Amino acid sequence: MQLEELVEYLDDYLDIKSFRDSSSNGLQIEGKKDIRKVAFAVDACIESFQKAREMKADLLIVHHGLIWGGLRFVRGLTYKRLKFLLESGMSLYVAHLPLDAHPEVGNNVQILKLLGAEPESFFAEYEGQKIGAYGEIGEKSMTSLENELEGKLRTKVQSLKFGSGEVKKLSVVSGSGTFAIEEASEISDCLITGEYRHEAYHAAKELNFNVIFAGHYATETIGLKALMEKVNALGLETFFIDNPPVW
Repeated sequence: MQLEELVEYLDDYLDIKSFRDSSSNGLQIEGKKDIRKVAFAVDACIESFQKAREMKADLLIVHHGLIWGGLRFVRGLTYKRLKFLLESGMSLYVAHLPLDAHPEVGNNVQILKLLGAEPESFFAEYEGQKIGAYGEIGEKSMTSLENELEGKLRTKVQSLKFGSGEVKKLSVVSGSGTFAIEEASEISDCLITGEYRHEAYHAAKELNFNVIFAGHYATETIGLKALMEKVNALGLETFFIDNPPVW
């Protein structure tokens, strides 16, 4: 498949143009024109690039790209990463907010489905778009949700348990989603997000609400894997590069 054809498909499917985002979504680095093998990774970092090159990928699709808020200088870390990609001839495609919010392969919808919840609607407006999702989960205990997340996302969770021990409605904002705690408390019994932020503690406590932090990285792998299946269905060879941060 030609690069231009695949980029057109991704731009349209992910509705790239509808999002205002500090990330420059879409094709950030143009490389080989003929695409046969596509790699997927959360972060545009040298480790991802090296593994993609070792597997002879023609294109790397990531959630966190290289260019945020424009490109002013090409030096230091930016130079090192750009140099690697340009010399390898590998293209880089980025889907940040469009991949969080997507109604089919989005991180948030996918996490709901992973836990057996039925996606109902969207919330948590950010830059003009609702990027979070929520839905009915029947009834599960907080402990059950924690165990499921740890097993299915291969992560370690932290929780603020100030609400009911039983969850019937679940909301999700992957990555850094603590900004949505108050709104989530109005529509659900528990919010699942990625990274813990200091202000989350008192917000959850005062709202008598549950929040599960499942890791920024872990909560943003699942949308890429769902998108990978879509690209694979186009007849392209695909693979996922797992580079979780180790603290």
